[in-house]
Amino acid sequence: MNSTESSSRRFILGVDVGGTHTDIELIEIDTGRVFQHKILSTPEMPSKAIGVGTAEIIAQARIDPAAIQYFANGTTVATNALVQKRTATAGLITTKGFRDLLEIRRQRQPHIYNIDVAKPVPPALRRHRHEVVERKYLFGRDDVAPREDDVVGAAREMIADGVKAIAVCFLNSYDDPAHERLARGWLAKHFPDTYMTASFEVLPEFREYERVSTAVLNASLGPVMKQYLENIVNDARINGLVVEPKILQSNGGVASPEDASRYPVRTLASGPAAGVIGAIKVAMDLGEPNVITFDVGGTTADICLVENGEPLFASERDFAGYPVRFPMIDVLSIGAGGGSIAWLDAGGFLHVGPESAGAMPGPVCYGRGGTEPTVTDANLVLGRLNPAGLLGGRVPVNHDAARKAIQDKIATPMGLSVEEAAVGMLTILNENMLQAVRVTSVERGHDPREFSLVAFGGGGPLLAGQLAAELGMRSVIIPKSPGLLCAEGLLIADTRADFSKTRIQDLNADATEPIRA
Repeated sequence: MNSTESSSRRFILGVDVGGTHTDIELIEIDTGRVFQHKILSTPEMPSKAIGVGTAEIIAQARIDPAAIQYFANGTTVATNALVQKRTATAGLITTKGFRDLLEIRRQRQPHIYNIDVAKPVPPALRRHRHEVVERKYLFGRDDVAPREDDVVGAAREMIADGVKAIAVCFLNSYDDPAHERLARGWLAKHFPDTYMTASFEVLPEFREYERVSTAVLNASLGPVMKQYLENIVNDARINGLVVEPKILQSNGGVASPEDASRYPVRTLASGPAAGVIGAIKVAMDLGEPNVITFDVGGTTADICLVENGEPLFASERDFAGYPVRFPMIDVLSIGAGGGSIAWLDAGGFLHVGPESAGAMPGPVCYGRGGTEPTVTDANLVLGRLNPAGLLGGRVPVNHDAARKAIQDKIATPMGLSVEEAAVGMLTILNENMLQAVRVTSVERGHDPREFSLVAFGGGGPLLAGQLAAELGMRSVIIPKSPGLLCAEGLLIADTRADFSKTRIQDLNADATEPIRA
């Protein structure tokens, strides 16, 4: 290929990082030619798989990296960091008297008949939450401005105790952020290397608990996401790309690395959102505007209801027990995937998930040190996977090892054959997924019989038939490359920004006074 020919070609690149695999799709704009690649994720450094996979697909396509004109990334980095408690140590500076909002929470019981449910550990420990004398009043009283010495002193004490990121959340700052602006400016001046978040930047809405929770989570995720984004930008340059990567947000729109670094909470449902976008495109091309998307990967099953070509949206969602407010595609994720581990409880009853073998060590049949039987092992034993290997033979599988794991850990203790145990594992997995689909549809007033099921991800098509049959769904749609649909969805996502603001109106004021954001 001569250089003139290469320089005239144009490509777009999508890379989706999942818990087990990283999916890569490269499309030539003018011809529509598609190059696809799938490699194991690198949980210890998620950006590594992106760099390696990008280099491999460029070599596969034999193109000049400079010909790539768009690069989008979907990521589970923020979600995994939160779930695995690998976030940065966060601190909070707040109005005097409001230090314990993160522990008081709301008077909502997650289980109405169990008052002993443990609350999650607050994202900022109590010793890392400091109060300062400050007050913004909505009506009729003079404000009390914070003092620089108080704010800086509180931050200095927290940083000395190991805090790496600080959130500032003052009462009523959603209405007037002047005091938070002051505090943020002082902190940036004195501690330029510490990640900072002010609540008015992330969520300028009332409801103090949700706002402080979102702000502190944003701060705790900031250093993690910042490092990840710096890595993928640097790796893109090393690979010869000249475009800046775009990061998919939970709302289904892409943002710049700078914005994603500033607002990492907005990427908490990035990966699942990519799949929904891709599934909608497939369904609409077939004239099916009403579908339920069913994305089964190695770690989770992600389910979303789409009506008239539009996914359901949520304004708030819990992540690892913490509320986050930001408009996002309403995807229900459960711990059920190809890597979900089967286990017996103390009473000898069989369970599947939510713990997953992930990418490392992975299912027993992958031969990378896994010892616990997984859904993938069950599918292999039952002949539902190619015994010669996965990903076109690039991932060899060990049928005997999978069989032995199920025999030792499940079948023998339960007095079953290996095949019966494997069928039992898949039956329980299917019941978990049935319940999730009903939560997404029936509990919200939608009849699943009026929808089609779009099944994708590495495990979705394997499980879709029985699931759709039991729900009485109209049809099952399986994309041409179901395991790479999330990467494809990245390439059709639009740039999107969502804004919100609460304004409290004084009823005694002139009703004609305009309300300005």
